[in-house]
Amino acid sequence: MMDAAPNESVPASRTQGPGGVRESATAPGASAWWWPVLGGLSARRRLMTVGLTVLAALLAAWLAGRAAEQAALADLRRTAQASLTLHVAALRAEMEKQASLPLALATDPEIVASVGEAADPAVLARVSGRLAEVAGATGAAVIYVMRSDGLAVAASNAGGPTSFVGINYAFRPYFREALATGTGSQFALGTVSGRPGYYLARRVPGPRPGVVVVKVEFDGIEAVWAAGRERVFVADPRGIVLVASEPGWRFRTLRPVDPTERQRIRHMLEFGDALLTPLPLHAEARAGGLMRVGGGSEPARLVLPLDAEVPGTAWRLHTLTPVGAAVERERVQARVLAGLVAAAAGAGLAVLLGRRRRIRARLAEEAVRREELERRVQERTQALTDANAQLRAEMEERQRAEAERERLGRELAQAGRLAALGQFAASMAHEINQPLAAIRTYADNAAILIRRGRVEDASANFSAIGRLTERIGGLTRQLKGFARRASGRREPVSLGTVVHNAREVVEVRVEAVGVTLDIALPEPAPVVLGDGPRLEQVVVNLLQNAIDAVAGRPAPRVAVRVTRAGPKAVLEVSDNGPGIPEEVRGQVFDAFFTTKADGLGLGLAISRGIVEECGGTLAAGNGETGAVFRIELVRAETAEEAA
Repeated sequence: MMDAAPNESVPASRTQGPGGVRESATAPGASAWWWPVLGGLSARRRLMTVGLTVLAALLAAWLAGRAAEQAALADLRRTAQASLTLHVAALRAEMEKQASLPLALATDPEIVASVGEAADPAVLARVSGRLAEVAGATGAAVIYVMRSDGLAVAASNAGGPTSFVGINYAFRPYFREALATGTGSQFALGTVSGRPGYYLARRVPGPRPGVVVVKVEFDGIEAVWAAGRERVFVADPRGIVLVASEPGWRFRTLRPVDPTERQRIRHMLEFGDALLTPLPLHAEARAGGLMRVGGGSEPARLVLPLDAEVPGTAWRLHTLTPVGAAVERERVQARVLAGLVAAAAGAGLAVLLGRRRRIRARLAEEAVRREELERRVQERTQALTDANAQLRAEMEERQRAEAERERLGRELAQAGRLAALGQFAASMAHEINQPLAAIRTYADNAAILIRRGRVEDASANFSAIGRLTERIGGLTRQLKGFARRASGRREPVSLGTVVHNAREVVEVRVEAVGVTLDIALPEPAPVVLGDGPRLEQVVVNLLQNAIDAVAGRPAPRVAVRVTRAGPKAVLEVSDNGPGIPEEVRGQVFDAFFTTKADGLGLGLAISRGIVEECGGTLAAGNGETGAVFRIELVRAETAEEAA
């Protein structure tokens, strides 16, 4: 092959003619800037090299775009999963807030009386008024009581235009389920109010049992969901949407409903005249489990679907997080960068394969191309800088969203702690009244003894008053410590001192009721690890319950026994009362469960918590003549030996 002159700018090609080999100037086109680089190659090899370079660039761009898309989707999935967990926790907290209310109301004596055959109208009016107060305090939509035939006899909205009183709800599944099993629940559209809600039912015991129902509405939860960027909804096992951030999605379906089930739903008036049409959700062909939302007049949007089980129910909570332009932008950027890199690599390969003909011309052309490349790189760098700035802004927005979610979680925890603090404060008020009554009695006796000249006896009464005052101070310190999230102390405490101080608190009531209090303590009394004032509170509560159990019975008797059992000390409080019925033995330590007409149902629940904080156990059972409550605590000397 003959070399061209150094100043040639157009490559020469050889052709075979009649006169032999001759060179001719060919110009493949102004757009083929790479042609001079490959001037030393044959036309076939030139085309092959260019084709391979283009294919490599396209393949690299496609692979890079695919990888960038998968990385962006993975990051979006992690964020959506965290948001899904938060939505489930918020919904579960809203449901649990009302879960114990039907159980507490079902044992109310007036509610039990209201479901009888000939309930007093005055009792029904009082029950309706009380239900209205409870609904206002707890945030329940409505609370109502039904007889065994399904007729509502009392309701929190009694007297209003949407009153439930006088309406028969025997057709509702939650009513029949509660009568049959004791509890029932159902999500349905209200036949009177026309508002959807979750109905929690509990059977009211009695000769002719009734049902008390609490309706919970989720307007607040839906409003919070609607303010977010993702679509959120809850569906039942049939795929019917119950709660949704999009009001138009309520009572639509994830899949077609069987005609028989559709007819049953319409007959039971579960969702009114809802058509139960499918949601506009369409699976996306690409990988990653994406879907498209919309269709018809609504533009379709690409979303990432996630779902999770709502604990304690058969529901599932779904989120549809918009994929948006972020993933597309990442894909395009990666493809452009990969294409540039592949193109540069191909150009370098072409330069290495090309012969170094036309050195001066090629150097000039390379200088022009270098200037052009620098300009394009500068433009691309600016574009990347702008894209990075936008990505940083999105990251800051995401961090603010994470901080907001953490703040909401802390507020939920604080609300739960304050609710428990209110229950504990009610119990403390009950416990403080006992030593106050004893102080009043000791003060009156001391005044009488001073008038009679019995100064030493009066001094003993004043000492007892001082101890009771210290007990009240200890109770208030416990309440303050609870508010500060403080845990109970664990230090050596004599069970003899605990029993003696508890006896002083209940001594006045013992004498008033005429109870024989039998206390048996070994010498010396066992020393255990725990919080002395709080253990005294537990013993006082057990003694008070025992006195209540034997009050009015012949020869009432309460016994306290302290023994050693290996590494532990045992304190038992027993009575000769009626004992604990077998059907409620497993509920005596539940919060708000009580068999007393005026009881709060908190004493035994708090007592068990105190004993467990001290490292012990509290159990209940029946003895030969009545109930027996048994406390087991670790002995201090045993703990020191183990240490």
